[in-house]
Amino acid sequence: MDILKGLNVLVRFLLELGMLAAVAYWGFSTHASWIPKIILGVGLPILIAAIWGLFVAPKATHPLSGVSRLVVEMALLGSGGLALFASGKPGLAWAYTIILVINEILLFVWKQ
Repeated sequence: MDILKGLNVLVRFLLELGMLAAVAYWGFSTHASWIPKIILGVGLPILIAAIWGLFVAPKATHPLSGVSRLVVEMALLGSGGLALFASGKPGLAWAYTIILVINEILLFVWKQ
């Protein structure tokens, strides 16, 4: 069981990286001009990572708990799925979202 729990934590980390990659991909694919592409493709993932580090990460400087943590966490992670949908990648978006939901359920059940 410990191996499965470890794999679940690894999946969460990969979902976090996927969120940042999906938002960056969306940012770079939205506008014709390079300035908005850089702002959205680089700036938005940095902003998301900063919010994650402040409030959600295991070593967050201002950790949230309970429902507020879950809301921020799902909003940020959900942005990855939304970015994939907006980028015209519905298959990847559905896969990401389904894996995210299963991962969140397992994190809750296993109290990780």
